[in-house]
Amino acid sequence: MRRLMTALALGAIALTATAVAQEKLQPNNAQIDYRGFRGLTRDVEQIREQRLVSHADFERMAREPNTIVLDARSADAYARGHIDGAVNLPFTDFTDRSLAGVLRDPNVRILIYCNNNFSNNAEPVILKRVELALNIQTFINLYGYGYRNVYELSDVVDFNDPAVRWVAN
Repeated sequence: MRRLMTALALGAIALTATAVAQEKLQPNNAQIDYRGFRGLTRDVEQIREQRLVSHADFERMAREPNTIVLDARSADAYARGHIDGAVNLPFTDFTDRSLAGVLRDPNVRILIYCNNNFSNNAEPVILKRVELALNIQTFINLYGYGYRNVYELSDVVDFNDPAVRWVAN
């Protein structure tokens, strides 16, 4: 019995040592802050709800000075079609430098839209899963990079409707 207890104790010590060694192999990455992201999403939630605009308001705002319509879809999707006047900066390319290069002024009003704003579900606007719609990440990231004047198209529109001002290439 004593040998069994000793063997079990040694086994437990070996398992603990293995777990500690594995933790050391997987260091905490100081360049990734999930808790910070969760806090940012909580901060943005109420602001975003107040910044959802109808298509009519989106179009009116797009014509006003100091306003940029930002298409954060891929460069390929943008090249195949986008709202007239929109500038493209793919979401995957967001950095302080790239955003400053495209948006210039952190106080500029930014209007955003994504695939899920279109009813067509056809190239180049294939629907994303609703909880993963690009507007969500785009809004959060723009806010996190210091752009506080962001508005999001809330309506679902047909890109064939002339009022949408869709440019197909």
